[in-house]
Amino acid sequence: MTKRLIVLSEDNLSFPDPENALDDPDGLLAIGGDLSVSRLHNAYQQAVFPWFSEGEPILWWSPKQRAVIKPKEVHISKSMAKFIRQTTLTVTINHAFAEVIKACSQPRKTQAETWISSDIIHAYTELHQQGKAHSIEVWLDKQLVGGLYGVNVGAIFCGESMFHRHTNASKLAFIALCQHFQQHGGHLIDCQMSTPHLASLGVKEASRSEFLNALSQFKSQAITESCWDKQSLTV
Repeated sequence: MTKRLIVLSEDNLSFPDPENALDDPDGLLAIGGDLSVSRLHNAYQQAVFPWFSEGEPILWWSPKQRAVIKPKEVHISKSMAKFIRQTTLTVTINHAFAEVIKACSQPRKTQAETWISSDIIHAYTELHQQGKAHSIEVWLDKQLVGGLYGVNVGAIFCGESMFHRHTNASKLAFIALCQHFQQHGGHLIDCQMSTPHLASLGVKEASRSEFLNALSQFKSQAITESCWDKQSLTV
């Protein structure tokens, strides 16, 4: 059967079956709709996420391969373990969501722009205000030097983006997330697409069908209620 790109209407929050996503470009499933809290929540329940540049229509994706990690399998290298023992950096949860997502939206040295547009910032800040999106912050004294943010779906955390302004700050944020999420009953962290940086931390690729099975199993499973309370973390 020929696959075709589905155009979403603003009054229907449902998504097509992710297995019907295009092969080229890999994972493109649908176009249009909006970035309402309800639609975004529904998207993550179905292994779908938005990814598009400023000025483009909203594009929704579910790629063939998904970068994932079981929190207990996070890899801490010898050099990173030494860094953790010696560092004065501190880690918190949900102390500065707006600052983290804005920092993630800044272009990297090799990029002219990032996909985290003003519309994305507004939408995910609304998700955060409703208790569905969360941030990990890394601080040097009172200065934000690293962090990440993402969306929680039951016992799965769907990471969206991370940043660093200090050596190892984003790695520290990720390790802290893995350890904390596991302690509170989390089973899987979704990193969407693999990078060498994520692979060095133990992130592996799973097929879309494997990820859909995990999502079906864990998206309705509760974690400890206090998991996302504002708090400091010890790594």
